[in-house]
Amino acid sequence: MFKRLRRTPPPIPDDIWNSVRADTPWLCRLDEVRAGRLATLSARFLHEKAITPVGELTLDAPARCRLAALCCLPLLEFGGEGLHGWRQVLVYPDAFRVNRSHVDAAGVLHEWQDELIGEAWEQGPLILSWADIEADCADPRAGYCVAAHEMAHKLDALDGVLDGTPPLPRPWQREWARDFQSAYDAFADAVDAGRRTAIDPYAAESPEEFFAVATEYHFSDPQLLRSQMPAVADHLRRLYGASPFEP
Repeated sequence: MFKRLRRTPPPIPDDIWNSVRADTPWLCRLDEVRAGRLATLSARFLHEKAITPVGELTLDAPARCRLAALCCLPLLEFGGEGLHGWRQVLVYPDAFRVNRSHVDAAGVLHEWQDELIGEAWEQGPLILSWADIEADCADPRAGYCVAAHEMAHKLDALDGVLDGTPPLPRPWQREWARDFQSAYDAFADAVDAGRRTAIDPYAAESPEEFFAVATEYHFSDPQLLRSQMPAVADHLRRLYGASPFEP
């Protein structure tokens, strides 16, 4: 019997990693143990994923390292299994347009364009706007982190269903589903009623967007998330570990 072993990817050069860590808000706040774990995950990301800049965008080695580190930040506790099932990262210079279509109940075809800053296909590429990644790093406490948002979708899709619940041990999965559904229903009701919410109302779009938006707040404003949705905050801290911006 022949066994094919996974090759250990080469580590990120120390000068690049140290520079990126110092200049990236989430990374510079990690302790040495978690930073070392993230460096290993980021090296694997760079080894396994084809990072494809779109148009005239170019990404040098430090930019690719930063991209990999931000995408791997939600995997610090979950591990490299979160990288399964896809191979490519498309990086647009800025927000990008996608064509949408829908056939309504009367059989009428509706077509339109959406402008997006990120997208994650269930079994396809991760798509990100580089301008928005840079904007997130410039203002990391604003409630946004597009890389974490789209990686939450990738975690969600690992069990084959985009429903706002990543693959978890069965008892925890039941608790997660109960608490997230309760929080989502209350939040969606508030948005539908026209009430102003502290959390981005986009979270009311669907359970999977609720999970992804909550993930952004875990990494960018964990105090606000906890004040608004303590049970959700508890689950995300268990899934992702402590937020770098926890007091």
